[in-house]
Amino acid sequence: MFRKLFSEFRIPLRYHLLFWLIYFVFNFFRFASINNDYWYSLKSNLIEFPLNIVITYFTIYYLIPRYILKKKYLQFLLLFIPSLLLFYLIRTGLNYILVSENIWPEAQGNQEPFTVIHVVELVIGAIYVIALVSAIKLTYDWANEKKRNEDLQRIQLETELNFLKSQIQPHFFFNTLNNLYALVIKQSPNAANVVMKLSEIMQYVLYEVKEPKISLLKSINYLYSYLELEKLRYGDRVKSEISIDGDIDEVEVPPLLFLPFIENCFKHGARNQEDINVLISFVVKDNFLYFTVTNNYVIQNDGKPKHGIGIENVKRRLHLLYGSKYSLKTRAKGNEYSVNLKLPLHED
Repeated sequence: MFRKLFSEFRIPLRYHLLFWLIYFVFNFFRFASINNDYWYSLKSNLIEFPLNIVITYFTIYYLIPRYILKKKYLQFLLLFIPSLLLFYLIRTGLNYILVSENIWPEAQGNQEPFTVIHVVELVIGAIYVIALVSAIKLTYDWANEKKRNEDLQRIQLETELNFLKSQIQPHFFFNTLNNLYALVIKQSPNAANVVMKLSEIMQYVLYEVKEPKISLLKSINYLYSYLELEKLRYGDRVKSEISIDGDIDEVEVPPLLFLPFIENCFKHGARNQEDINVLISFVVKDNFLYFTVTNNYVIQNDGKPKHGIGIENVKRRLHLLYGSKYSLKTRAKGNEYSVNLKLPLHED
């Protein structure tokens, strides 16, 4: 029964027991040291101890939630003050009957019980205990609420990131299947090779992207496979190069992060009849990863390249993953378009 009662308090039972044990020991030695009477202190505290527990939990778990938190301050006082007076009467009466007629030996001078000063003394002591326990509970609840909010934010972040990743996959396959369809219509011998490359990439997309992070080397290999796939479609028109500078062995990055930028190269660079030049570089330096891709593109009517859902998707993922710790810059000059992405290797 008591375990079920305390389970509703959110704070584990062992913490309640530990607190009251410490409180009892502290009070026992404190009062015993005043009169050097350990037997009296033990008996007196055995009476006061359960009463303090009752009034403290009554205030914290009944009065405060029902009245203070609902801003019913007058109703709270109308119940809290009588409960303090009842606490005083019961404690004083039991102490008088069961312990000693001299129920206030620690007082200086000849102080009588049931006087204003005696009532104030005991009531202040009860309020002190209530305030102390309330402070502990509020701190514990605040820490739990903070953790709960952090967990909710983490779950929301993971859900949104998974949704964004799921958007990339159909987007990529839709583009690739369109390319394959065009090759089949032309009865191109490259169609079979496209199917083979596509199956390799599908294996990567269907299994690797389930992880929050993958090795940078796998991401680069994936980009290489994608470039090979586009070369099967466009032939010798594709001129690509991937350069790596620095130690990438231990570097991990979010999956499918760089693909939309490479897709953009072919989306805007393949509209002309010239070569499609794609230069990609990865540089690891000073705990940062620098990713750069440069390509030629066809100028639109407004003189600016258009971005599809893929790029907007990447921007959103970068913001969720890195906050303000990343840098993404694009530049269009003449018929050349470049992307510069800077990522911290150890984000929070």
